[in-house]
Amino acid sequence: MAYKIAGIDVHKRMLAVVIADVEREGEWVFERRRWGSAPSEVRALAEWLLAEQVEEVVMESTAQYWRPVWGILEREWTPRARQRAEAPAPAGTLHLAQAQSNRGRPGRKRDFPDAERLVKRLVAQELVLSFVPAPEHRLWRTLTRTKYQLTRNRVQLRNRLEALLEQAHLKLSMLVSDLLGASARRMLQALADGETNPDALAALADTRLRASPEQLRDALGACADLHGVYRRLVKMALDDLTLLERQIQQLDQEIAALLRPSQDAVGRLAEVPGLGVDSAHQIIAEVGPTAATFPSASNLASWVGSCPGTEESAEENQNRRPPKGNRQMRRLLNQAANAAVHCKGSIFQLLYRRYAPRLGHNQTISVIAHRLCRLVWKILHEGVTYEERGPAVNEQAHQRRTARMIRTLRNLGYHVEFGHTQPPVTA
Repeated sequence: MAYKIAGIDVHKRMLAVVIADVEREGEWVFERRRWGSAPSEVRALAEWLLAEQVEEVVMESTAQYWRPVWGILEREWTPRARQRAEAPAPAGTLHLAQAQSNRGRPGRKRDFPDAERLVKRLVAQELVLSFVPAPEHRLWRTLTRTKYQLTRNRVQLRNRLEALLEQAHLKLSMLVSDLLGASARRMLQALADGETNPDALAALADTRLRASPEQLRDALGACADLHGVYRRLVKMALDDLTLLERQIQQLDQEIAALLRPSQDAVGRLAEVPGLGVDSAHQIIAEVGPTAATFPSASNLASWVGSCPGTEESAEENQNRRPPKGNRQMRRLLNQAANAAVHCKGSIFQLLYRRYAPRLGHNQTISVIAHRLCRLVWKILHEGVTYEERGPAVNEQAHQRRTARMIRTLRNLGYHVEFGHTQPPVTA
């Protein structure tokens, strides 16, 4: 019985598509056809795949050009291929192969041979396939990753603003802990509006600011004869900052609205030391609310790249450098690990003190990130809650952190009730 698989070499303006019957014995026989990448032509491609009774499709993850092709085939081809009479179990399956695993010999790259190689290596199980979540799940990823980019833009804006103030001989950044904090922004806004009196600017600082009025007047003394160009540049930076913060707030509300059905998972993840509501949103956007794609914690750790690598030769591991994995999750887990080791009385602080003298800071953070990764899988996959079993839990600090998490969840529109019915889990 025929079993056909299609390979697609994706480009910006065209698609090189081949179809082969993998059950046919002997030499490979491919049917080739070139298609455009416009939506109407991709829909026509889906009809052709249905007419040819193709059971599986494999394509290469070329930049972002595979996304519209995948989306149209997912809507137009996958459900109809599965509903066909006598369709086998894998019918309608889409595969996304990492480009590195489909590389050919140097100087021999051509479109149709690349597509044919995709089919051959898929049958031989030599391709590294990527995890592509469901459409709703991909929307969560888009929002959380966009918010991360805006947050990075905010940090870059702060650095540019500090460099601008240094050029203008305004040493405000050495007296305030946060250049974008309330006190600093009041002074910068007055400076942008044309204030030339250092005393008036220093008076705008909060009383809790550690810098004295004399220090502030000295640091802002150059405002008396500041060129108007610097004032306009500061005003532009503050306007950009206001826009970025408004966009980040809008994304927060969008993410909270989409993840409201997963409110319980968000709350359970936010209880883990080093994590919070924002981190919980990003983790769920990457792996899903139940991490159902990963059958074990080891599978998740391998996909994330928070585990030792393996390069074995002659029964010896030559290199334990971890794989690249999912960059977003590795960043999240490393940040969470650095925060968790500073949580007083937590098990992660105990682990850091135990391993750091022998392994050093970086490798110890990798160990804690690996443990956090396994903990995330257990919380999401098994529906358990986290219970701190550290050596000296500070009850007052625990209550403050719990109140802060509840307040954050309620500000995002979640309905929070006290009490848990799930069994606890320890680190």
